[in-house]
Amino acid sequence: MDLKSQINIEKLPRHIAIIMDGNGRWAKQHGKPRVFGHRNGVTAVRETTEAAAELGVEYLTLYAFSTENWNRPKLEVSALMRLLVDTLHKEIETLNKNDIRLQAIGDITKLPGSTYKALLEGIENTKDNKRMTLVLALNYSSKWEIMEASRRLAQQVEAGVLRPEEIDEEIFAGALNTSGMPDPELLIRTSGETRLSNFLLWQVAYAELYFTPIFWPDFRKENFYTAIIDFQQRERRFGKISEQLVQ
Repeated sequence: MDLKSQINIEKLPRHIAIIMDGNGRWAKQHGKPRVFGHRNGVTAVRETTEAAAELGVEYLTLYAFSTENWNRPKLEVSALMRLLVDTLHKEIETLNKNDIRLQAIGDITKLPGSTYKALLEGIENTKDNKRMTLVLALNYSSKWEIMEASRRLAQQVEAGVLRPEEIDEEIFAGALNTSGMPDPELLIRTSGETRLSNFLLWQVAYAELYFTPIFWPDFRKENFYTAIIDFQQRERRFGKISEQLVQ
C-alpha cells in the first residue's frame, strides 16, 4: 500500500507549516557552497506544495527567510534573494495551473526592491486562485509579529476604538499577520533540529510537532505523506482527557 492511500482525507490538517532546514548542511555533504543547497531546496518546495494541494490542504506556510537570517554572510543572503526572485517568476505559472494562491507574512517591506516587487506580483497574479493558499514567511519573526500586533492594539485603545478589557484571543489573533487563517495543526521541521526558531509561536500553541532528520533538499512527497500519517495517529486532546473525546 502506498503512503498517500494511507492518509485519511477526512482528518487532514487544514493548515500545515514547515521549517525548511538543512540546505547548508546538505550542500556541505555534497562538497558544494551553501547556495547550492538553497537552489536544490526549490525542488522540495515544488513537490511539497503539489502534494499538499493534491490532498486538499487549505493552507501551507513555509518558513523561507527569518529576520535572523540577515546575519548570514552577505554573499549567501544576496544569492538567496536572487533565487527567490527567479523562483517566483518561474513558479507563478505552476501556481496558477494548480489554482494555488500566494500570500506572505513577515516584514516584507524591508526586503530588497526586486524581491519585494516579484513577491507582490506573485500575490497579485494568483489572488483569485482558490484550491490552496501557499504562505511564504519572509523576513519573518514571531516575536516581531507579536510586538507589532500589540502596538496596533495599543494604538486602537489609545484612539478610543477599543477597550483593554475587550482584547481576547480572537481579537489578538486578528492583529497578527496570519489573521483570517486557521492556526497550523501540524508543524514539520527538517534536518533533525528540534526547536521552533521564532516561527509562529502564537499560532502553533496546539500544533502537533513533527521532526525529521531529512535535510530539506531531500524532502519529497513521500516524506510529507509520512508526516501527515504520523499526525493522524496522534490524539489531539486540547486539554481534555481521552475519555472526553469519545463522548
